[in-house]
Amino acid sequence: MATLALRSPRPASIDALRSGQASLAVQAAGVVGFALLAALGAQFEIRLYLWEVPITLQTLAVYGSGLFLGGRNGFLAMTLYLALGLVLPVYAGGASGAEHLAGATGGYLLGWPLAAATIGALSARWNTWLGSALAVLAGSAVLFTCGVTVLHYAADHATWWESLDRGWLRFVVWDLTKIAFVGAVYSGARRLTS
Repeated sequence: MATLALRSPRPASIDALRSGQASLAVQAAGVVGFALLAALGAQFEIRLYLWEVPITLQTLAVYGSGLFLGGRNGFLAMTLYLALGLVLPVYAGGASGAEHLAGATGGYLLGWPLAAATIGALSARWNTWLGSALAVLAGSAVLFTCGVTVLHYAADHATWWESLDRGWLRFVVWDLTKIAFVGAVYSGARRLTS
């Protein structure tokens, strides 16, 4: 029954980073580190025919920033990534510039800070593997809601079903795999540091 619990009462030293108990320098390093991980994940891109949105590894950094850094610092890390992408080629495929925030993938980009904040807020209460996975699932819902909404209008899809298909359904298996992976890494890190 304990494996189905959402919260573990055992403290872990890794939680200091989430709660703001870590030094300002360590928190800043975490914010910069996860922004750079998102930039690195953007370079692993798969573009498929007739897909407006590429498959990347960036969401691993988005989800991880919420779990490891907490809501505030996860939000800051993904906001820093977006700011870097305005001038540096750190968006998917080495792209940069403000036009990407208004294009077909703009909703996903703008949803990343919100997803990280959601994950951080929920995982403050839910810190087991199941709880972490559920927190990331909720963050994923925020991310894909933002992404599909902007995609619908930017790509001028005829129906919402087309936008849901091209902007969410095609990514479900990939995303569930990332959610399970990031939840396992975080809960493993908690176990190692408790």
